[in-house]
Amino acid sequence: MRSILWRALLLGGFTLFALVLFLPSTPASRYLPDFWANNIPRINLGLDLQGGMHLVLDVDQAKAVENYTQRISVNMENLLDEKALPYIEVERVDEAGIVIRYEGSETGREIRELVSGEYPMLEVSEEDPGRLLLRLPDEEVKRIKDWATTQALETIRNRIDKFGVAEPLIQRQGEREVVVQLPGLKDTERAIALIGKTAVLEFRLVDDEHDPYRAMEEGPPFGLDLLYQRREDPSTGRIERIPYLVKKEVLLTGDLLYDARVAFDSRFNEPYVSLTFDSTGARIFERITAENVGKRLAIILDGNVYSAPVIREKIAGGRASITGGFTYEEAVDLAIVLRAGALPAPVNIVQNVTVGPTLGRDSIEAGIKAMVLGGLLVLAFMIFYYRLSGIIADVAVTLNIIMLLGAMAWFEATLTLPGIAGILLTIGMGVDSNVLIFERIKEELRTGRTPKSAVESGYDRAWWTIVDSHVTTLITAAVLFQFGSGPIKGFAVTLSLGILINLFTALVGTKLAFDIQTTRWRVERLSI
Repeated sequence: MRSILWRALLLGGFTLFALVLFLPSTPASRYLPDFWANNIPRINLGLDLQGGMHLVLDVDQAKAVENYTQRISVNMENLLDEKALPYIEVERVDEAGIVIRYEGSETGREIRELVSGEYPMLEVSEEDPGRLLLRLPDEEVKRIKDWATTQALETIRNRIDKFGVAEPLIQRQGEREVVVQLPGLKDTERAIALIGKTAVLEFRLVDDEHDPYRAMEEGPPFGLDLLYQRREDPSTGRIERIPYLVKKEVLLTGDLLYDARVAFDSRFNEPYVSLTFDSTGARIFERITAENVGKRLAIILDGNVYSAPVIREKIAGGRASITGGFTYEEAVDLAIVLRAGALPAPVNIVQNVTVGPTLGRDSIEAGIKAMVLGGLLVLAFMIFYYRLSGIIADVAVTLNIIMLLGAMAWFEATLTLPGIAGILLTIGMGVDSNVLIFERIKEELRTGRTPKSAVESGYDRAWWTIVDSHVTTLITAAVLFQFGSGPIKGFAVTLSLGILINLFTALVGTKLAFDIQTTRWRVERLSI
């Protein structure tokens, strides 16, 4: 008797707890007290149910290799200057090659030794006298391309996490694609701009000796780049492009950035982005400003000059700012991408699908109709075929669904259309478990056993069969979760929780009902 009481309390407690978790995720939440409705985790709806954005992004891996090679090229120029080795030119010739032109065989030997010491992974060859070819090996190119996609995935994930989308799906697809699903997103254009911004932040000195307007016609002089600042006239709305000649040497990059936040100008109350560098970046920034007082320092993002202030004095503390007539949202988005880091290479949107919320509601209604209709037919058949025992099985299946939804709310799981299919499959497996038990009990009753003995023997004989079927299905669900995409993972989560809960309701809940009949009520005939 004590065992029956404890099992009844355990079953009732789990059911009540599941209802407490599940109800805030239903339309009934509007009738619940605020402390209940607002403080309980909810079941999230997937992209296929509530609508949102589905993007497939292609990472430009070739550009990542070019950027890597270009950085080596610039560093090589700096090394040659430091070692006082005479050279004619250092340039990148293709995706993975660098050419150093020089004069004199002795100089060539010294450059070879320098390259071997600083960049041992480079393949060095001399096709012509005075022309040294450095090339990344195929294994290194493959590694850079794979790293570019992986780094892009993590950078996009960091940006979206700061953007505030609930339950986003971000995963790699193939060698160079990244899939992004943003359920419930409304401002799609802002999200695309945020995800796709390369956000390469550079600090370079402005060259004031040459005329940038002349460079627009004749091209920039050697060692300089021609970049532009985009400025909008507030009175006319006209966009101006102001040219700047900046030195190729990058003095400081966004890799050393510690924080980026939106602040407001005290004079005009305009938003700007306040930058704070880490300890290394702060030391470099202090040295740059100390050595270049009176010169202009260009702040460049993705090849565009945002501002080029004159350095009035040495700046300690590692703080800088980016101004440019931002709106508040533009400043917020810029701060997000700078904090999350720069993309290692540009990404191109190859698929952009926006799922409307109307489709989501239709999907929910169709899924619920299918679940309700299928469930009612199964429950009706169980009552018709097994009578009172069928009612017991139906109650167990109902408890199974309640506990499953409560568990999904507890884990803040995402419900998708495949997840609804998982709930339907759970109903089927719950009914199947009870059918196995009932048929075993009927076999024992035919041999002349008493109801109590038949129930005990029936559950003992069916136990391992039920466990085996559930464990094999659980293994399948685990594989689907490990290797599947978002909707498939939703199906796997729902199925796994349903299997574990079904074992409890089938082997504890229904057994409790039969024990009450045979032990407390002492029935002489089971309605089965």
